[in-house]
Amino acid sequence: MLADLVPDALWERVAPLLPPAPERRRRYPGRLRVPDRTALAGVLYVLRTGVAWRDVPAESVGCSGATAWRRLRDWTEAGVWPRLHAALLAEIRRANLLDLDDCAVDGSHVRALKRGNLVGPSPVDRARPGSKHHLIVDRHGTPLAVTLTGGNRHDVTQLQPLLDAVPPIRGLHGRPRHRPRRLFADRGYDYDKYRRILRGRGITPKFARRGVAHGSGLGKTRWVVERTFAWLHQFKRQRTRYEIRADLHLGLLQLACSIICLRKLRTSF
Repeated sequence: MLADLVPDALWERVAPLLPPAPERRRRYPGRLRVPDRTALAGVLYVLRTGVAWRDVPAESVGCSGATAWRRLRDWTEAGVWPRLHAALLAEIRRANLLDLDDCAVDGSHVRALKRGNLVGPSPVDRARPGSKHHLIVDRHGTPLAVTLTGGNRHDVTQLQPLLDAVPPIRGLHGRPRHRPRRLFADRGYDYDKYRRILRGRGITPKFARRGVAHGSGLGKTRWVVERTFAWLHQFKRQRTRYEIRADLHLGLLQLACSIICLRKLRTSF
């Protein structure tokens, strides 16, 4: 099961980014530390199946859910997932599979069962507590950045944070790319203030207008962000927010984005 959960292609990219293991004491060394690859398998098992951490089958995965959770906490605090995502985006650009000219942005609501920070009453779910995933993708649906807010935050408020979260993407000669040329979005982003902000950044806004009939024609470019949300929510842990700590839920989101990027490079994963 270890090779199925953590293929070599993923482990080769994650391993150099992990912080070094703490040194064992000589006199009272204690139990042997669970290998990092085994702990990552526990994290991916939860991400894919959506089970509670206490229900991780230690016999088949190789570690307990508590161990996997602690390792996820340590790696998230060390900033492993954003660096992994940025490295994979650079590989995709080197393979000429990234199109940053046309990008799309959108938000998706998920219910939060355990509350915590970055949780708010959702206006689309009878004011039940929830959170929002905000995503920006390239023309092919490759996730460039993801952010997390409370369920009561408007999508347009995360437009600038999303653009700021896109890492400088290397991979070709010249300066790294970190912003699109055109940005597509639905009617929720139709504010003149944000159109001016985007133009000030050198980005052409392509937002659907409110109060007009459907049929703007932008859907033929913008639909890819909806498909990427579907890819993200195939990881069952992302369909509902169970983590109380917002940074851990965001870390799992970034790990899921990295796996989607790796699938672009290796269709076998």
